[in-house]
Amino acid sequence: MAKGIGRNGELFRVLCDPAHLIRSARAAAKGKKKRPDAARFLLEMEPECFRLADELASGSWMPGAYRAFTIREPKSRLISAAPFRDRVVHHAIVSILEPHFERRFVAHSYACRVGKGTHRALERAAELSRRRKFVLKGDIRKFFPSIDHEILKGEVRRVIADERLLAVLERVIDGSNTQEPVLEWFAGDGLFTPASRRRGIPIGNLTSQFLANVFLDRLDHLVMDREGYGEYVRYCDDFLVFAESRAELWALRARIAGYLAQMRLLLHARKGGVHATRSPIPFLGFTIRRGVKRLQRAGVVRGRRRLRGSLGEFDAGAIDGETIRARVAAWRGHALHATNVGFAGRVITEEGCGAFADEIW
Repeated sequence: MAKGIGRNGELFRVLCDPAHLIRSARAAAKGKKKRPDAARFLLEMEPECFRLADELASGSWMPGAYRAFTIREPKSRLISAAPFRDRVVHHAIVSILEPHFERRFVAHSYACRVGKGTHRALERAAELSRRRKFVLKGDIRKFFPSIDHEILKGEVRRVIADERLLAVLERVIDGSNTQEPVLEWFAGDGLFTPASRRRGIPIGNLTSQFLANVFLDRLDHLVMDREGYGEYVRYCDDFLVFAESRAELWALRARIAGYLAQMRLLLHARKGGVHATRSPIPFLGFTIRRGVKRLQRAGVVRGRRRLRGSLGEFDAGAIDGETIRARVAAWRGHALHATNVGFAGRVITEEGCGAFADEIW
């Protein structure tokens, strides 16, 4: 793997270019223009970006405080929202680094990549489930809260050598707010090792989504290149490996667990394992069985609840009808990837979305 990209500081110079920051501000504002901090920044976008460029160039830029909240569905997770000004920096960093990592990523990692996404991952998983008898399903336990800062920085430094850009990125990593506590001991640890290592990056940052792929890139290459399992799908910390032998997949799982331990990560003990593809396999809110994709009922219920909440916002005057139509259309687009789309449509239309659902469905 080539090393040393940006050794002469050219990446940092791009980061500090006000024109690059203006483009990043526009990207960060997509879908968020009405939020107060975004609206304030956009009102004075050019002066704000010039100030931001000066701070980055001088080394005085520091990340601001996160606004944290917990969501309960589909599971309890801490979401952290950075100030809009910081999100501009996040977009600026990722747009510089992404092309250099993208050419190194495997084809079958699908999260947060252009031209990939949930539905492409589902399509590949369904296709592979028709071909093979067994699948290894893996899920990394408390992935985002467990990401070790020093290991993560090392993975970035394997590719990038621009010290000034790295200093800004490492300031973003070190500025992560406190995440869910994770105390795990690994081979060679002393009693206080877990407490002495910084861990966790915020779910919600664009940088976190990108860095998650950087952190697991070696896992992808381990499975596909070193172990030779090309029938592989990964979406963030969920992955599937397909093969003809149950025993060889259990053996592969043990080797993957050993590798992940080196990264101070654990496979989830209660999720995953090896399954026959003739049985339904839960993956990304669907179940997959021999090429058939079905929406899980819990996901349909969550969709219904969110859309009914949208109706409440509409009745209160908080959003307009066009916003609800867009949300229903987005749900419909998601549901159309399943064979039981009719069930999803009935649940949505029967539970209160009325004309907004009827005119789209």
